[in-house]
Amino acid sequence: MSDATLSSSASFDATKSFQSANAGQTLLTAFKIAQREMRAGVRGFLVFLACLALGVGAIAGVNALSGALVDGISKEGSTILGGDIRFSLIHRQAEPNELAFLEARGDVSQTATMRAMARLPDGSDQTLAELKGVGTNYPLNGAFLLDNGRAIQEALGQQPDGNFGAVAELGLMARLNLKEGDTLQLGTNMVTLTGVIEREPDRLASGVGFGPRLMVSNEALLASGLVQPGSLVRWHYTLQLPENASNDAVKLLIEETEETLPNSGFQTRSRANASPALSQNIERFAQFLTLVGLTALIVGGVGVANAVSNYLEGKRPVIATLKSIGASGSFVFQVYIIQILMLASIAVAIGLVIGSFVPTIAASLLASSLPIDIDTSIKPGALALAAVYGYLMALVFAFWPLAKARDIPPTALFRAFESSGRLPRYTYIIVQAALVALLFGLAIGLSDNWFIAASFSAGTVVSFVLLRLVAAGIMRFARALPRPRSTIWRLAVGNIHRPGAITPSVVLSLGLGLSLLVAIALIDGNLRNQLTSSVADEAPSFFFVDIQNHEIDAFEDVLKEQAPGGTIIRVPMMRGHFTEIGGHDPETMDVPSESRWAMRGDRGITYSEDIPESSVLHEGEWWPKNYSGKPLVSFDEEIARHFGLSIGDTVKVNVLGREIEATVSSTRKIEWQSLSINFVMVFSPNTFAGAPHAHLATLTYNGETEQTQEFALMKSLASSFPTVTIVRVKDALERVAEVVGQLAWAIRGASAVTLITSVLVLAGALAAGHRTQIYDAVVLKTLGATKRQLLSAYLLQFTLLGLITAFFGILAGTGASWFVITQIMDGEFIFLTLTAANATAIALFLCIGLGLVGTWHILGQKPAPHLRDL
Repeated sequence: MSDATLSSSASFDATKSFQSANAGQTLLTAFKIAQREMRAGVRGFLVFLACLALGVGAIAGVNALSGALVDGISKEGSTILGGDIRFSLIHRQAEPNELAFLEARGDVSQTATMRAMARLPDGSDQTLAELKGVGTNYPLNGAFLLDNGRAIQEALGQQPDGNFGAVAELGLMARLNLKEGDTLQLGTNMVTLTGVIEREPDRLASGVGFGPRLMVSNEALLASGLVQPGSLVRWHYTLQLPENASNDAVKLLIEETEETLPNSGFQTRSRANASPALSQNIERFAQFLTLVGLTALIVGGVGVANAVSNYLEGKRPVIATLKSIGASGSFVFQVYIIQILMLASIAVAIGLVIGSFVPTIAASLLASSLPIDIDTSIKPGALALAAVYGYLMALVFAFWPLAKARDIPPTALFRAFESSGRLPRYTYIIVQAALVALLFGLAIGLSDNWFIAASFSAGTVVSFVLLRLVAAGIMRFARALPRPRSTIWRLAVGNIHRPGAITPSVVLSLGLGLSLLVAIALIDGNLRNQLTSSVADEAPSFFFVDIQNHEIDAFEDVLKEQAPGGTIIRVPMMRGHFTEIGGHDPETMDVPSESRWAMRGDRGITYSEDIPESSVLHEGEWWPKNYSGKPLVSFDEEIARHFGLSIGDTVKVNVLGREIEATVSSTRKIEWQSLSINFVMVFSPNTFAGAPHAHLATLTYNGETEQTQEFALMKSLASSFPTVTIVRVKDALERVAEVVGQLAWAIRGASAVTLITSVLVLAGALAAGHRTQIYDAVVLKTLGATKRQLLSAYLLQFTLLGLITAFFGILAGTGASWFVITQIMDGEFIFLTLTAANATAIALFLCIGLGLVGTWHILGQKPAPHLRDL
């Protein structure tokens, strides 16, 4: 028995129940009929199921993994932090009374972190390293592992050759071509490499570095000469409380420290927020990928709408039968909305299963990168959110075709290929609008950055409207064209605009997927272009950090000698952190996400008599020469606006343990993308009169330079100024490009779900049009058309649709990428022709390839069985 016969029989049996219930158009009766209709199986709904399952799986997987990582960081906060509380100071070590206060309350581990140059003894090569000095009881919590199994204190102690020991990450060893037992110059001293770091339990607490880790003892660090007054070194005192100390006890101790040592300048972090920057970045990235997953669902929604429309087309006899015996339109709507929800439940369940496995897979892939155990247990919240998105998406896209079918009269349903252009009733339109608003309201409400989420939502709506208008315009234009003489052209153009044409579905599904593909590719390409070309062209050649006061003149003399004609800029530099902003506690302020970095941790600060070259005064006035009044400060205009600061407001900054209150006298527009010396805050010179500090300098070559010339300069400076940290900007940009590349691959991976969904929707749209195309092919073959003519016509049709859709997809993707680059990232946008060409090729390949695959089936149909139904 065929599916259609089984379906009609099931509906007829159910109709007896419907009649005996005194036309009881109840939900229970509708459910029974829907259940019997489903006995025919889910044939024709495979695209529906696949689209929803992929989208739900992507959202569930991203949120489950994000939750697992954040929970892992929270649960293993003591391991990540190295203890229960970490007290940090910039520039200076703790005073005896401060250290005694901490040691009286538990075990204390003292560490220091800074950036420094690791050099070969002969000065032939060097690299920037994230240097860490550790005390004798490091680590208090967690296991530190070396590749050779040695204990950390033994590896860092005095070695047989008289040098202090040092351990490093494999990246540093590979960069300088070193092995265990080799020596390395660190500042003014030599250290001997005694092992490779395999696991550093508190690595995440240090944040993302610009170089590989190099670890020595605190004694070796102090002996290296790198720690000078004003050096950018952070001293950390990690406190391990007695066993089983509660979070309340940790919080009380932090409050006690602030009351007992109010002027210490301690920056405090507890095990509850061991790595706040990482947790925040994970959550932001998850929110972005959730939007990508939501895009996949929206693209898949087109497949849902196509599948529902095609399914209802096949159910015309059943719907006509129900209406003929007295069933109301609302009852018919109930029957099929129940079926759609049943199918959506299957798809959502499949998607949730897929999403549940993502943390487990990620745990195995990230085991060597993260010193924490990822919680792979099921996350009900993440799965529930994905399920809500899935059901909403199914309803949003299935509601409209179901609402239209509700009011089609039985006479129209019995006529093949007749469709209604009327809109659904106002009640259904209002419900449809409410579902759309709920979907996007959920996406915006759960986003950390409502502006980006709202822009995404608006862009999606606009894309849908534009693509529908494009499809309507294509059909109208094709209809208005003069009748071609060529039979092949006439058939191809007719297939584009005739009733029941697949043009709207093809344009919408392919256009949405292509728009996202182009947008991601252009954003990635523009970021790389800015890093590798435009930024590199404007950026200085070198940054020099931690130049001491007593050596700054000699240092400049060497630069002038080694790089004649080069531009040298130097400024004094200190570090400080906010304690009060405009009368508010920074911890309680709600600041836009794009400016929170300026509030977090220590900030570089400087003083100057003149406006920095890379800044333009925006508002207020600059202080006069030889100013001697109360401290004044100039802020970056955007940061000041996001902090809620105006001219005349005050800020308090802790520098070297001293709290300084300054009045905002001006704001500046800063060209951050130039990579020249820029500071969020520039103070009047009298603010730091007599304070110890180091200098920051840049060197910009005039014209092109050879790599050998730059390396010769680095070697000369290394021998004369071993404690100065040298950052070659090209190397730094390469590291940043690597990070951007890794993020781009993650985004591409998530976007691949959207592209796969687009392909499925396109395949479904083409399959939905096969029924009409079969009859066309049968009639034309009967009238004498050959397979070659039909194949040529279909090839031309799909080529035209692919080219037109590619054009509009490129326009939409370019507009979206322009908005992200210029408005969100504040960069410069460049249209990349090769990217557009590749996108066009993909569109043609998909449209023509999938179209022709279905065409083979159509061309192979026998005319007789279909002619009998005409």
